[in-house]
Amino acid sequence: MLLRWLLIALMAFAGPALAQSADPGASAPANATLADMLENPETRQQLIEQLRGMAEAPADSSEGQSSDDSSAPAVEEPSLPRQLAEMTSNIVGDIGKEAGLVYDSLAAVFVSTSDAAQIDIGMVLNATLNLGLVILATFALFLLIRRLGRPLFTRLSLWSLNGPALQPMLRLLICVALAALIDSLIVALAYVGGNLVATFVVGESGELTTRASLFLNAFLVIELLKAGVRMLFASRYEGLRLLPIAARDASYWNRWIARLIGLAGYGLMVVVPLANAYLSPRLGQSLGTLIMIGAFVYAIAVVLRNCQHLRDALQRQSKRSSLPITRVALSLLSRVWHLLAIAYFFTVLVLTLTQPEDALPFVLIATLQTLAAILVGLGISRLITQTIGRRISLSDDLRRKLPLLEVRLNGYVPKALKVIRTILLIAVVMISLNAWQVFDLAAWYASEAGRGLIAKLFSVIMILIIALVAWLMLASMIEHKLNPATGRGEPSSRTQTLLALFRNALAITLLTVTIMVVLAEIGINIGPLIAGAGVLGLAIGFGAQKLVQDIITGVFIQIENALNVGDVVTVGGVTGTAERLSIRSVALRDLSGTYHIVPFSSVDTVSNYMREFAFHVGEYGIAYRENIDEAIEALQTAFNDLSEDEEYKRELLEPLEVAGVIALADSSVNIRVRLKTTPGMQWAVGRAYNRLVKYRLDEAGIEIPFPHTTLYFGADKDGDAAPANLRIMQDDYTADGSPAGQPRAPEAPEPEDTTTRREVHNQDGDGGVDTPGGGGY
Repeated sequence: MLLRWLLIALMAFAGPALAQSADPGASAPANATLADMLENPETRQQLIEQLRGMAEAPADSSEGQSSDDSSAPAVEEPSLPRQLAEMTSNIVGDIGKEAGLVYDSLAAVFVSTSDAAQIDIGMVLNATLNLGLVILATFALFLLIRRLGRPLFTRLSLWSLNGPALQPMLRLLICVALAALIDSLIVALAYVGGNLVATFVVGESGELTTRASLFLNAFLVIELLKAGVRMLFASRYEGLRLLPIAARDASYWNRWIARLIGLAGYGLMVVVPLANAYLSPRLGQSLGTLIMIGAFVYAIAVVLRNCQHLRDALQRQSKRSSLPITRVALSLLSRVWHLLAIAYFFTVLVLTLTQPEDALPFVLIATLQTLAAILVGLGISRLITQTIGRRISLSDDLRRKLPLLEVRLNGYVPKALKVIRTILLIAVVMISLNAWQVFDLAAWYASEAGRGLIAKLFSVIMILIIALVAWLMLASMIEHKLNPATGRGEPSSRTQTLLALFRNALAITLLTVTIMVVLAEIGINIGPLIAGAGVLGLAIGFGAQKLVQDIITGVFIQIENALNVGDVVTVGGVTGTAERLSIRSVALRDLSGTYHIVPFSSVDTVSNYMREFAFHVGEYGIAYRENIDEAIEALQTAFNDLSEDEEYKRELLEPLEVAGVIALADSSVNIRVRLKTTPGMQWAVGRAYNRLVKYRLDEAGIEIPFPHTTLYFGADKDGDAAPANLRIMQDDYTADGSPAGQPRAPEAPEPEDTTTRREVHNQDGDGGVDTPGGGGY
């Protein structure tokens, strides 16, 4: 089809040109193109077949085809492997044709063919001299103006590095933009100066030659491109470098890219057109091919030389990245970047050789758009990171009232940064694909699917932001109520427990509602999901009756305020301090440190030791021979001592309550007293009071009895008791000096002594004594 339209165009333009004898030069391009087609055997055969097909077709075939397209047989589309094979064959054929043209052109120059005979050497030398003067004057003026502008770049660099105002990234962007503007003005001034020199100094005054115009236009475009490269690297100015690389690396890559741009740019925009005009079109085309091959070889050599160096740099950058997708992308790029670069340069070479008129502008524009998208994405990412990536610090008053708000905000910021960076990465990839015409971004956004996806994405982001703000506000209000620093004092245990449960219920409810709304927004029908959840909840209710009983019992326990976090309680046969309280269970920590979780379904009774007040109930026994009133007076004295103690006097709520004698036990008379204390302090107060009671009873000489045991060794018919051998044990040494723990040698019994020996231990257990006599003690 393409060949058919080309043939029609050639016939349309070449036919009238051949018929006009007055202007024979007008038909030269068409004749040359037609001659090239006839020289190639393949294209010549195709042309012959097309002409025969057009001759055999009826004159009105076009009208019949337009009127009845449905009756025409469908043309079978070639398969993908065949298309790839044909495309490869065409590319190889085009490259071979270009190589042949290069050889023919060079041979024509050196062998002195007819084309070479037409070359006016004097005119070429004169044009070369004039153009050289313009080039020299333009570059000299450019270097002079750049040298005069160095102080401006230095000041901008210093302000970017050490400026007191704005964020570092903002200062960098502003300084780079100003430096780029100054650099562009320098290029423009050099361009204007070169035009003035070419117009009024070189050649005929007041006339700008075509060759000077070619160079000056190329100078303007190429030096502006170099100025853009200097924005990235800026090897001499640390504060004007967009890419975070060392000065040595920046200088290297800046020189390499500038040389590549200069070689390809000036070669294709100046040398090739001049060769076409003054030497030979075929020679100009050959020079263009040689320039592109030389640029390709130079680029591949630089890529291979820096393969490992850039791979290590990308690996280090990936390790410093906090976003997983960026870390993976950089790690993958470090392994294949040289392959991508080689493929890029090879594609540019092939497109330039096969389609020299359209390929170079397309590649240049696509490359610039890709680089611009990457740079803008990196700049926005760094700007956002420096703006909100720092730790958020609230005021002291707000931090005092809402202690968890700062921690919560600093926990959300990194997650928000990851989401923003992911969106930026997707946008950069889509823009880059659109630049290379792999993906039509404008058409996709104009389509219903594109607009719908963007709208849904925006809606989901807004829903998440609203849910997050609502959670922050409600959680902050709950923390405000729970915080004693708000001016309302320490909240009660019941308030703390209920607000904690309310916060958990709020979090679950808000999360569930947010998920449902997001699913509905992205197009998922949540009706069956809600119905399924109801059926599932009913099934769980039947299958988990114990769980339902836990929850119901827990609800009523909370309503009745039976226990709160921090209370000492007995539930389910376990006594301990309530550390965690949920709607289903309570977690207790007992005296030995064991952590118990008691479900409410197993709780029949709740014994709370910390409601309003508490009592220490003490029972103290005295010997039967002691005076009861004196003992009660000693107990009262001990209470008075406790009331004067700075640590415990605030915990006593009422005077000592003496119940009196409550029991006449086997070996003691028991007296009961009761101390009313603040809740939770009854145990500490009781321990302190017991200590003082012991001191006062000892001081008054009142005996605290202890159980007595009588040992009876038995007697024979004559009334004599059998002897009892005693072994006395001491802590360190026995009475005869033998070490403790070794038995003492038994004493020999007196011959006619009928008394027995018995072992009697004193109260403190320090040792024993030998007591003669029969019977027990």
